[in-house]
Amino acid sequence: MPITQNYKLNIIQWYPGHIAKAERQLKKQLKLVDVVLEVRDARIPLSTHHPQVSEWIGDKARLLVINRLDMISSETRELWTDYFRANNEVPIFTDAKQGKGVNGVAKAAQSAGSAVNQRRKERGMLPRPIRAVVIGFPNVGKSALINRLLGKRVVQSAARPGVTRALRWVRISKELELLDAPGIIPLRLDNQEAALKLAICDDIGEASYDNQKVAAAFVDIVGEIQETAPKVLPENPFLSRYKLESTPYTGEEYLYALAEHKYQGDVERSARTIVTDYRKGLLGQFPLEVPESVSS
Repeated sequence: MPITQNYKLNIIQWYPGHIAKAERQLKKQLKLVDVVLEVRDARIPLSTHHPQVSEWIGDKARLLVINRLDMISSETRELWTDYFRANNEVPIFTDAKQGKGVNGVAKAAQSAGSAVNQRRKERGMLPRPIRAVVIGFPNVGKSALINRLLGKRVVQSAARPGVTRALRWVRISKELELLDAPGIIPLRLDNQEAALKLAICDDIGEASYDNQKVAAAFVDIVGEIQETAPKVLPENPFLSRYKLESTPYTGEEYLYALAEHKYQGDVERSARTIVTDYRKGLLGQFPLEVPESVSS
């Protein structure tokens, strides 16, 4: 049974005016760029793919950047590498906070845009910096990636959605310029399972969801991953962290059981703790989705 049959999120239409405006601006700016860097969350690389990206960018070069490498295991990375390669995509894995994989992004962007300067040369024109845009959902690490590429903090970065509010160009080097764009989510989050995962990973704003419903769904998703992809999640993370096994319970029941076990019956505290611990990596390195071939 799909997780969302048990947890129907009353998703508030999280589409503030600044994001609607940024989407319009982004579509205009895309005409000026040579390369698109699409940044996704390594824990949910399918759910953090905006369905309109392909439509927006047309035949422009696109690089797939899977950020938050530190939040998944090497086994999970290999699974997603095989999956994307099988779909004719070459993912670049990064940990923007620590700078891992970032140099590879800069080199790949310059390489992907090299055809631009080749065409300019053929027309007798001087070369210019490759123009790239960094797009993705809120809080997937776009600004942190740009700051690492530049080697200093030039764009605001924080562990919450919606920090970047306007488009701005940043010169990385003589060869590369980047456009930092606000996080953009679809106008409608019709895929409720994806919406749940976005909420768990803090990739949409808190106004969009109920903490207890999200935490309960998270417990159920973890149980599903354990059952269908044990190589990715061999041990129960709740047992090791809270000394209380989750298997005998539904997600909602586990929130109450954990509240009685550790938090004097405070279910809201139980819910917030579970989700916050996952976001901080305190429950371990594991994803909320794996390729279908692994879990089938």
